[in-house]
Parts: sequence; C-alpha cells; structure tokens
Amino acid sequence: MDNYPLATAGAHSSYNAAVPHSFLPGYIFSRREACRLAAAASLTTLLHPSELFAESGDYHLVARNDRQRILKAADSYLPLVPQTITAFPSGKNPGGLHDYFSQADYFWPDPANPGGKYINRDGQSNPDNFNGHRKAMIALSIRMPALTAAWLLTKDRRYAEAACDHLRAWFIASATRMNPNLEYSQGVVGVATGRSYGIIDTLHLVEVARAASIVAPRTMSSADLKALKDWFGNYLNWMKTSDKGKQERDAQNNHATCWALQASEYARLIGDKQTRQEIHRQYTDVLLPNQMGQDGSFPKELARTKPYSYSIFNFDTMAGLCQSLLGVGPDLFKFKLSDGRGICKGAEFLYPYLKDKGTWPYKHDVEHFDSLPVRSPGLLFTGVACKREPYIALWKTLNPDPSDPEIIRNFPIRQPLLWYA
Repeated sequence: MDNYPLATAGAHSSYNAAVPHSFLPGYIFSRREACRLAAAASLTTLLHPSELFAESGDYHLVARNDRQRILKAADSYLPLVPQTITAFPSGKNPGGLHDYFSQADYFWPDPANPGGKYINRDGQSNPDNFNGHRKAMIALSIRMPALTAAWLLTKDRRYAEAACDHLRAWFIASATRMNPNLEYSQGVVGVATGRSYGIIDTLHLVEVARAASIVAPRTMSSADLKALKDWFGNYLNWMKTSDKGKQERDAQNNHATCWALQASEYARLIGDKQTRQEIHRQYTDVLLPNQMGQDGSFPKELARTKPYSYSIFNFDTMAGLCQSLLGVGPDLFKFKLSDGRGICKGAEFLYPYLKDKGTWPYKHDVEHFDSLPVRSPGLLFTGVACKREPYIALWKTLNPDPSDPEIIRNFPIRQPLLWYA
C-alpha cells in the first residue's frame, strides 16, 4: 500500500471489505472480467477519494470531530490569494528573490561586540529576525491542507481548486515559485549565510505534500502535476545530497526526526519507494535507539531550555513519521527495540504530562510554557495505533488551533484527516 495515489485506504482501513473479490490475491478472472476491471480502473482518477474505497473508522473519527472546524477555516481561506516568499523580499537575504531566507531563532547581537557576530541564547527567540518567508510558508501550511480537507469532506471542487492554486504559486509559476533548496535558512549574522539546522523550516511543507498527494492528481493538469512532483523531487534530492542536508539527516535530536518526516512525505508524493524504505531503516536503526530513553522520554530534548515543548515536538514528529511510513515495511507503531522502546512507550511517558502539565517533573520552558499543551497529533496517532482510548479522548479536548507564533512554528500537523485519507 506504499504511495497509493488513487486510494484512500489509510493505515488502519478495512478497505478489503469494499473491494471486489477479484482484486484479492490468488483470484483468477476471465479476459472479459479483466477488461471490465481495466476500464473501471481507468475511471478512478475521475472519482473523489472517498468513492474509491470504504474509508477507515479512523477517518470518520477525525471527520466527526473536525468537520465544523475544517469547513469554517476553509471558507475563510477561499477568497485569499496565495502569497509566496517572493511577496516578502528582504535586504538581508544573501540569495535572490526566489530563495527562501530565514535567520536562526536563538541568536542575538553580542552586547560586548555589537557589530560582530551573533551569539546563542538557547530557547529565546530574537524578535528582530527576518521571519517573512517563514510566516508565508506557515500560512501555506495552514491554508492549503485545510482546503484539501474541506474538499475531502464535501466534494466541493472550489476547495480543491483553491488548494491547487497555492501549489501552483509556490512550486510551479515562474514568477512566484520558491527555489527547491534551503541554502539560506537559519543563517547567523557574522557566522554563516545558511546552516543545516534551517532545513527544519520546511517541516511546514510536510502536510502540504500530504495534501497534494490527495488533491493534485484529481485537480491539476498532467503538466502541472509533473511540475509539482519535479519540484519536490529536486528538493528531496537536495536534502539527500547536499552537505547541509546530510548534516541535518545525521543530527542527534529532533532535527533528524524532522528531516526524516519531510523526506518520507516528499518521497511518498513523488513515488520514491526506495527513499521511504531507507527512512524506515533510519527510524528502527538510528532515530529510535539514539533518541529515546528507557522510560520513553527523549533525553536530548529534556536537556534543552524548553524541555516540555521539545519533548512534545519530537514525539509528535516521530509519531507522524510512523504514520507516514505505514505500508512501507513492518508497522512502526508495533515495532519495539529489544528493551521495549518504541513509539507507544514514548506516548506512555508523555501522556500524563499532556493531561496535567502541573505534574511535569522537569524544568519549565524558558518561554511559552503557559501556551502548552495544544492538540498533539502524536496522541491521536498512538491512541489509534496503540489502542489507547484515553489518548484519543485527551486529543479531542486540546486546542487544535494555537495562536502563539512560537507554538505554531513547532506544530506542523494540523489536519489529521489527511493522514487517514
């Protein structure tokens, strides 16, 4: 079931109940039946995803919970014109108009050397940084998936067209498209024009790619669809082959998890099964054993100045990666190391502190602690996959649409409906 562009059978779907017996393994059918099935298959690109297979119960769980929220948001986004990074030029940008640019969040002018290189103040975001491109990408990551989710729920083509308008603006149109690299992201004044850590900025393209895999094949022209996939293929290649990309892949904390989730979803969109298999092995052989403690915590995140925020962030990203890779190999939700560590163990560790932040036994975050927790997608994914109803019940009660910019920056999965479609 890896990379199923025409099916909506999700990770936990019972779609076989809706598939004719002639589709099942080992069934031999006549030439006439084969022709009939081939003709039917040729029409599937015209169908709405929900008409192809019976949707999973998990899809309906999210749809019932989020329907009004999704439609209200999507209706507000319909009249908005897409804006890409080209609408927000910066004189600080060492690249060109189409090059994404951002500055490292936690770097500040040195009081002892005001005109020199910036110094690190971990966990404390510099409000004077240029954030125009990041804000534009976050807006894309909020609007385009919501429009796609609304189309899934209603079959109203206006939502699909609006979602694809964003894709054309960002990744296809020559006047407004972004170049497929992050050479100038999270630079530091006096130190570097761009750094490997900046690849985490495009974590906000993960759900865009997920949404695109659903809506683009049924809404875009073949030429536009090819151009879209070419962009993500080129960006994925840069992530895998550039020095910055390889450094981020090999990071020892949440940055590597974010690299993997990005690469998995971009590969899923373009049909790159080999990359997804590589990332599956990266999770089992590197990410999980190197990042999760015996108790299910993430020690490297607990050592930060924002341990609560980063623990939730890495958990959500890792659970999202397990969801993304369903169908590639053995189910990563069920995978455990020999000592019992696995994503369900991570959920078990974090759940009490998401339920009651007051029980958090570690340091409080230096900033934004009061804005947490928000609606953790990891709670939903593990609640479903690890069969823990209390996780799902808590997920339903948490805020799905935070307003704190710092929390939004670390909240890349906002439309879980798309992850069960």
